[in-house]
Formats: sequence, C-alpha cells, structure tokens
Amino acid sequence: MPELRHLIVLLGDQLDLDAAGFDGFDADQDAVWMAEVAEEATQVWSSKPRTALFLSAMRHFALALQGAGRPLHYTRLDAPDNAGSLQAQLRSDMQRLQPTALVMTAPGDWRVLQAIKAVAVAGKLPLDVREDRHFFCSVRDFAAHAKGRKSLRMAHFYSEQRKRHDVLMDGGVPVGGQWSFDADNREAFGAAGPGDVPSRSRFAPDAVTQEVIALVNTRFAEHPGRLESFGWPVTRAQALQSLQAFITERLPLFGRYQDAMWPGDPWLYHAHLSAALNLKLLNPREVVAQAQAAYLAGRAPLASVEGFIRQILGWREYVRGVYWTQMPGYLERNALGANENLPAWYWSGATDMACLRDALAQTLTHGYANHIQRLMVTGLFALMLGVDPKQVHAWYLAVYVDAVEWVELPNTLGMSQYADGGVMGSKPYIATGKYIQRMSPHCKGCRYDPAQREGDKACPFTTLYWDFLMRHQAMLAGNPRMALQVKNVARLTDAQTLAIKDRAAAIRRGEVGAPHA
Repeated sequence: MPELRHLIVLLGDQLDLDAAGFDGFDADQDAVWMAEVAEEATQVWSSKPRTALFLSAMRHFALALQGAGRPLHYTRLDAPDNAGSLQAQLRSDMQRLQPTALVMTAPGDWRVLQAIKAVAVAGKLPLDVREDRHFFCSVRDFAAHAKGRKSLRMAHFYSEQRKRHDVLMDGGVPVGGQWSFDADNREAFGAAGPGDVPSRSRFAPDAVTQEVIALVNTRFAEHPGRLESFGWPVTRAQALQSLQAFITERLPLFGRYQDAMWPGDPWLYHAHLSAALNLKLLNPREVVAQAQAAYLAGRAPLASVEGFIRQILGWREYVRGVYWTQMPGYLERNALGANENLPAWYWSGATDMACLRDALAQTLTHGYANHIQRLMVTGLFALMLGVDPKQVHAWYLAVYVDAVEWVELPNTLGMSQYADGGVMGSKPYIATGKYIQRMSPHCKGCRYDPAQREGDKACPFTTLYWDFLMRHQAMLAGNPRMALQVKNVARLTDAQTLAIKDRAAAIRRGEVGAPHA
C-alpha cells in the first residue's frame, strides 16, 4: 500500500467539493475521511429529522466524492467497528491508515475543533486547519471589525459587507437610498389567511435516504421527532432546485410576510434554505447573487430582496463572527441569572397554548420553524419564564435540521435569551400575547386571552411579560430601548403586582399551560 500523504478530515456540515480542505488534493497520495458517529446525535438529544438529514446528506456526498475520483474512508453508523465518537474513530483510522498529516476545513463547532486538535496532538501528526471560504467574511476580518468597538451591532457590519461585496449598491450608496427595508416587512395575513402559497420544495426519499430513515427510527427510536414527512434536499442538485424555486415562487412576497404566522402552515413564503446552506450544499454567494438578479430583472421588489439578503450577507455572517470571537466563554453566559428548567412539553408539544402547540408540533414533525416562531414564540416563552439558557440552547441545537452550533448558539443564547447581556442585540426581545395575536390568528382558538395578565384566562405570555419587567426592573431601566416599558410597571397596584407574581409562579410550577381534559 502506498504511503498516505494527507488524510482530509471532512465533517457532516462540510459537504462542498470545492472546500479549502481539498486544495492541492492528489488522488494518488491523499484520501478523504468521513464518519457517522452516535455521539453527534446524543451529545444533545438530536431529533430524528436532524439526524436523518445529516446522515443522508453525508451518504449522498460520499457518492459525489467517489464520482469525483477522490479516495474515501467512510465509517457508517451501523458499522461493527464504529468507535462511537469522532475522536475515537479518527484515532483508530489514523493508526490503520498511517497518514503523514491531517488536513481539514475549519469546523463550525468549537467542541469539534478541540476534539480533532487533541487527536492530532496525541497521534503526533501535523494538522492543517484551513479557512472556510464558504463565508463572505473570515473570522479574522470580523475580529478586525469588532476591535475597539464598545458594542457590536449587525447594522454596522451589514452596511460594511454590502459595500465590500458591492451588493445592492448604487455607487457608494445603497440601492433605494436606505440600508434596510425592515419596516416594510412586517405585515400579517388578513382574515382570509395566506391564500394559495407555492408548495414547499420537497424531495421524495430515494433508496439512500430510506435506508437512513430506517436506521434512525431503529437506532434512535426514543429521540424526539418524526420522519413520515421527511423531504429535505440532501444533494447539491436538490439544494439548487430548492433555491431556484424560492427565488421564482416565494421571494417576491418573502419580505412582506416574513414575520407572519398561520396555524398548520409551516412553510408560507420562507426560503427553507438554511439547512442546505449550513451543510454547504449551497454557497451564500450564489444565493445572494440570484436574489439580487431577481431584483435587477424586476421579478422581486427591493424590500423583499433586501430583507432576504440581509439574512444571508448580514445576519448569518454576523452570528458566525460573534461565535468565533466570543467562544468558548460565550456558552457559559447567563446575564439574567435564569435557572428554570425547560418545560418537558417542549419535547412533545403537549401544551394548551395554541401558538406554542403549533410551533412545537411542526418543529417535531419537520425539524423546522421560521425565525419568528423561534424568536417570538418558543424563544420568547423560555426567555420570560427564566429558563437556563444552556437548556434552551441544547433544545434548539437538537430539534432543528439547520442547527449547527456556530449559528444556533448566538441566535439562541444571545438574540433569543439575552443571556450574553447585549452582545448580540441591544435589548431583550419581550412582548405580551398581543404580539402573537397581531401576527397570527392563533389566539382565536386558544383558551387564553392575550389582553389579560391576571386570572385564569390570562395569556401566559402576557403574565410572564409583566413578571419579567418586574424581576429585571433595575437592569432594564438603564436600557434606553426598554425604559418606557419599565415605567409601566410603576402603574400597577400592589394587588395587580401580587396577582401577576402568583400567576407567573403557577406557570413555572407547570400548573398553567398543560393540556386540559
């Protein structure tokens, strides 16, 4: 057997034939290493849809590697000699293959990077970690952007990115005369509902995916979620098809209804591209380019296109920068001192709160919820309840098919739970049940009244909103964006204050929100 020069370590979210880890690849002396290991589905209680997506996409990519003539050492989850973790499997395969060096594209997960580094050190092998070219902005560039700033704000970063990459620019100024059209993108559906929304791009499971589904249902039978409706793109060709369908069919109305919700309809006008992007089946440059081309061709309005591009070129890149410049300490932040347990019904959807029941049911069925359901329904309730942010993080990382830690952790711990004390956002995103009533018809079919903060009919969101303001009054009073809300606490009578606190305590004890017979 000829000497193996480089063993290219390829992770399940690095499914890109053009990744930096392949630079200089020589099929005569290099090989690719991939492994499906149980630890990646159990270090958080990974849902069946999430696990199935990763495994199916990995197996399809293995076929693409073989088609490209790249030698591959691939360990399946059900292989008899599977060592169970990335570290153990890589250590075993290094001893067998005897490479002279390890090469990899930089991982998206701090824990995984440390694990691979430790294996290389223990095996006395050099490890070449190469920059991930998938992103518009390198970690080094983001660190330079952040240096010397008292606070990080996405708006500043986003405008820099637009200029640097000449996206939606007219010379030195933004197209349309403003950087963001967010104020134009907050409409709810009327009483008649969303109407005839184009169908989601769904791909019937082929033989590879069917094999994975059977394996996940057997190996992880006790894990949350269901696979009957599994239809996510698992190949580059399918991901491109999904992108084209979104640009053509849903982008024109994406912006207008990006914050709207409708019971029983999880897909609406959203893109459903984040999983394919995070697996690297799609490149953000081609996504942004197609959206911009749709605007320039008059096929989608500026407000929708800008709103979508802001999510990719702005927010997605910003969150990654925050993750890598703040880790590993970021994971331990808990600025609000939150220590409640996540309600058990987050894993089952068994609650009588209509908005949460709908968001949780679709999450467990599809591994998906749109951003407003994550921020202003599931995340909002956990924030105001006072749940330990690490538990909230573990749940989000487990249940969503697009969850990779670099993007999930800052969005959850920072943006949603405000546990970072303002690194990600300038204020906690809190609201009463009236917000949900304004953006959806959920409240019409709910036993709780969003206008009430006390009593048996009081919406738990509304009760917890006032309880949150009271519990964190001193801190919030110093926040210019929260001062007016905090002042409203002073208008409460002693009796109202006591009633709110009693109701909030009952919610925390699980006496409110559980399904009623």
